[in-house]
Amino acid sequence: MASTAQLPLFYNGLEPLSSDTHANYKVRPQDSAPFLVGQHAIPITVDEFPLVQRHMPIVFSTGDDAIPLALMGLNEGVNVFVGDDGKLTESTFYVPAYVRRYPYMLARLHPDAQELSLCFDPTSPTLGEFEDGDALFENGQPTELTKNILGFNESFEQAGARTQNFMNELRELELLMDGEVTIQPDGAEQPFVYRGFQMINEEKLVDLRGDALRKMSKSGMLPLLYAHLFSLSLMRDIFARQVQLGQAPQQQMPAPAPFNV
Repeated sequence: MASTAQLPLFYNGLEPLSSDTHANYKVRPQDSAPFLVGQHAIPITVDEFPLVQRHMPIVFSTGDDAIPLALMGLNEGVNVFVGDDGKLTESTFYVPAYVRRYPYMLARLHPDAQELSLCFDPTSPTLGEFEDGDALFENGQPTELTKNILGFNESFEQAGARTQNFMNELRELELLMDGEVTIQPDGAEQPFVYRGFQMINEEKLVDLRGDALRKMSKSGMLPLLYAHLFSLSLMRDIFARQVQLGQAPQQQMPAPAPFNV
């Protein structure tokens, strides 16, 4: 078994995929993601900012190890893009790579191991010794499907490394600040105030020295920052969806949103 001291979001366990142990395993196609029901914040990579910002607000989690998050809801337990059946409510919606990766991921089999191995969540109903489905191995060798799964996970890890470098730069430039968004619905006596996340300090960004801004523009970092900032306007759209679905927070007090994963 892989090290599971702190399992990532969605994962209930991790088991290394093996041509011996899982020689007869097959994968069943799924048209729903029950594990996504009620999940309001999804980790994303910087590679995804241009696509995510069209559909969801992009924020950053709190703490020293902050990561980018796409918000599928503003309150814990609310996901306005996934129905109770685990199916998307929109056909053109962009699904973050973190979701598409499940139930697989690259992990170290031991805490001190250097190499990453392709693992899967053994509790997932998509893999097993089924009569139907697509084989993971043939004659002891990985099938094209397994090779594609491995390739996708390797690309995800590479994007994760780029995201970590991006976050390191944000910290060095001290561009992150505590976020706050106030939403005043029509007819409401008081606004809803959302906190518990970080965002880019736009004033600091504008005040950066010219050489720093030029460097960020050439590296592709500057457009990513503005993709994040522009996406924040979607928080009001998400709130309106929650109201429409009858999942608006209680009116008695401001509603903070814990956006940590």
